[in-house]
Order: sequence, then C-alpha cells, then structure tokens
Amino acid sequence: MPKRVAPSKQQPDRSGELGGFGRYAGPATLILSSLAEGPKHGYALTKDIETFAAVHLAPGTLYEALVRLEGQGLIEALQAEDRRRPYQLTSTGAAALRTHLANQRRVTEIGLRRLTRSWAGA
Repeated sequence: MPKRVAPSKQQPDRSGELGGFGRYAGPATLILSSLAEGPKHGYALTKDIETFAAVHLAPGTLYEALVRLEGQGLIEALQAEDRRRPYQLTSTGAAALRTHLANQRRVTEIGLRRLTRSWAGA
C-alpha cells in the first residue's frame, strides 16, 4: 500500500513548469528557446540549438524531451510536412519558459556576484 503524504508536505502541481523535468530541464530549456522563434521540426531544432547554444542534443534526448513537453502542453505538434513533424510553442510553454529563464537569470546574477567577491583575484 502506498505511503500517504500529509497535505502540508505534498509537492505542488508543476504541470506547465520546467522545474518538474529534473535532468531534462536543460534540453527542455533549449528546445523551448528555439521554438520561441517559431515552429521547427526535429532536425531544424537540433541545428538551431547547436548554433545558439553550441550544444548537440542526441536524437533520443531530443525526441524524449519533445514527448515530455507536448505531454505537459508546453509545445504542440503541427501537421507533418513530408516526413517531418514541426512543433510550436504554446502560450503555456511561453509563460513557463519566461518564468524559468527569469529564475535562471537570478541564479546567474547571484553566482556571478559571489564569484566576484570571493574569487576576484583568481
């Protein structure tokens, strides 16, 4: 029988957020950032991400992340063109990306400030 968690300790609903992705938050951020420019199919996503982030997403990583993002309603598949299926960002996805990037900016600013104070001479 599953152990019940007290209501005050239950995890918040994270649907529509990138925080629930754990180790897939990196690929999710890259994919959503690419789709913020407009719809793209898998190969175009891979090439765009390589261009702006210098990161290569393996096909398995890319398509697993696409399935997760679509399942959360952050992206949606469009009608296939030939054998290529393009995806586009949803309004929920745009809001989640905006929130996630703002949080990452805050973490980056704190990290850089701390480095400057503690490691200025290094």
